[in-house]
Amino acid sequence: MQKVSVIITTFNESEHIQDVLESVQWADEVIIIDSFSTDDTVELAKNFSTKILRREYMSPADQKNWAIPQATHDWVLILDADERVTPELKKEIISLLQKPMEKDAYWISRQSFFMGKKIRFSGWQDDAVIRLIHKKCRYNNVQVHEEIMTKNINIGRLKNKLEHYTYKNLDHFLAKIQRYSDWSAQDHFNKTPKVTFYHLYFKPFFRFIKHYIIQLGFLDGKVGFIISIIMAWGVFLRYVKIQEKQIFNNL
Repeated sequence: MQKVSVIITTFNESEHIQDVLESVQWADEVIIIDSFSTDDTVELAKNFSTKILRREYMSPADQKNWAIPQATHDWVLILDADERVTPELKKEIISLLQKPMEKDAYWISRQSFFMGKKIRFSGWQDDAVIRLIHKKCRYNNVQVHEEIMTKNINIGRLKNKLEHYTYKNLDHFLAKIQRYSDWSAQDHFNKTPKVTFYHLYFKPFFRFIKHYIIQLGFLDGKVGFIISIIMAWGVFLRYVKIQEKQIFNNL
């Protein structure tokens, strides 16, 4: 059987760290890459058989690309602290590792929860991430929605899902959208020579329609409406911040 290392990146994740670590105690190695948390994240992690490394955070991709070579084993499962490996997913991964691996990396779908509700639609139903990888794999260099570079690698897909508790509450969701809009503005700045009416009004409106109508957010009830509005707000913030930077650069 091939062995697997689990890597979890953290910053102030005391609310999540015990649950995610409990879900991966079957792994051969668990490594925490902590960005100098100021809460009890590290102390709580010490209660588990966990290697703890500390490194200043630059971006999601940069942190994970640094973390992957720290793994002892050739196969790596990368997790965020707000994710959980279900018993079904654990069983599937262990079964996969018991024979020669046919792929270099594997997509894993995620089941998200928000405001106490299992989100079935709202654009989150197709959420999947490449997380079980051979340690030769690396992430692309973007600030938002970093993903494993897929050129010249063979990718499979696992059947079972991660559980994803991405937002603790509404305030946390809004704060995360604010932070993501900063990163997204950096990623899109050179692609947007001029911010127009289209960027500030139509793109946010289309994002709302996409989540609420096309991706069936209305079937998630009030929570689906809230998700769709906030996702549209994130797009609006992206272009406002790009415009602000363009104005500042032209002074």
